[in-house]
Amino acid sequence: MADRPCFPFPGLFVFCRTGKGRKTMEKNVFVSKEQLDEITKKWLTPFHLYDERGIRENARALREAFSWNPGYREYFAVKATPNPYILQILKEEGCGTDCSSATELMMSDAVGFSGHDIMFSSNDTPPEEFALAEQLGAIINLDDITHISCVEKMLGYIPKTVSCRFNPGGVFQISNDIMDNPGEAKYGMTRRQITEAYRILKEKGAEHFGIHAFLASNTVTNDYYPALARQLFELAAELKRETGAHIAFINLSGGIGIPYRPDQEPNDIRVIGEGVRKVYEEILVPAGMGDVAIYTELGRFMLGPYGCLVTKAIHEKHTYKEYIGVDACAVNLMRPAMYGAYHHITVSGKEHAPCDHKYDVTGSLCENNDKFAIDRMLPEIEMGDYLIIHDTGAHGFAMGYNYNGKLKSAELLLKEDGSVQQIRRAETPKDYFATLDGCPMMKKYL
Repeated sequence: MADRPCFPFPGLFVFCRTGKGRKTMEKNVFVSKEQLDEITKKWLTPFHLYDERGIRENARALREAFSWNPGYREYFAVKATPNPYILQILKEEGCGTDCSSATELMMSDAVGFSGHDIMFSSNDTPPEEFALAEQLGAIINLDDITHISCVEKMLGYIPKTVSCRFNPGGVFQISNDIMDNPGEAKYGMTRRQITEAYRILKEKGAEHFGIHAFLASNTVTNDYYPALARQLFELAAELKRETGAHIAFINLSGGIGIPYRPDQEPNDIRVIGEGVRKVYEEILVPAGMGDVAIYTELGRFMLGPYGCLVTKAIHEKHTYKEYIGVDACAVNLMRPAMYGAYHHITVSGKEHAPCDHKYDVTGSLCENNDKFAIDRMLPEIEMGDYLIIHDTGAHGFAMGYNYNGKLKSAELLLKEDGSVQQIRRAETPKDYFATLDGCPMMKKYL
């Protein structure tokens, strides 16, 4: 079999062969077997590994795609990958942060984000978190019309700049494909409510307004953002006419997805940016709103392909199926167990081997859904092999938990110069028991 080509971006794929000669697709990885052998001499598996070079190149491509808009800003969704070292990289690339909780606000502040570098987009918000957001100078994005009185009561005033989240209801569609169902979502204001919210906010002293909406998750199509932009741009023009409000920015939020499966065509951010530009010039410019800034708050698109979970095969089981047990579990990557989500798996060092073995790849939790793959065709796996689970850079470590007393793994950064830095250590039993520090029975372990 001919040597496989090497691609610079992890979202691309190449072909390998099954035992019967059929072709199957294999994703490119950003870390080699030789590198993993060195990394695992210092850090035990499992761990999440991030690719600094890929993160920076992707952030620059996004910025270039929207460079036609002078006010454009990406507000990275901290919830996707809440690590200050990652935030620092994105800060250096000109991004702000989108926060949904007090701790995310604190992390952004600690990294050096301030003022309108921070967007606070939360729902069912504890009032004191509005106060912290205002203390940091963040832009507050209101999820509900009733939050106006909550903010005013907490702060004693309404900020000069404020945003409102819009939910059009119904089913959001592109062509004949249903992408999501906003009418069932708990987020945002109705059309009537957002108009009333603008009027109330303006009466109470708000001077600059934003519009925000999130209508679909993980879309792998270049059409989503332009379709969303059309809805929001038309709404903005209507709100300006109806309320006289100065709309300073429109936040297209997240929703641009990544190709988790190797046979999916990745989004082209340049095509997406150009599609939004065309709608902008069609709707906003004729409405005298050519100064409106475009914001995004991407998480998955920014980080997803540039992180992986590295785990080691530690058991094999031959019963009614063939099982490979690894030292990671749903604690380290929850999406397959929670959603049945697909994450591609590469057996490090066996990229050229035929995918002629069918396995369930499992973790050790006392739950049968703790499986990273079901009936997955992979090369023959031997004990000690390293498995690379792709696309965990967003909503991977972040969704971790401690069921069964399992401990969260370390996070490592593969730097541009090829060195590796630990950016979060693995949890220890002492960390797990730390909140029991007043319990005399646990003294032995604290």
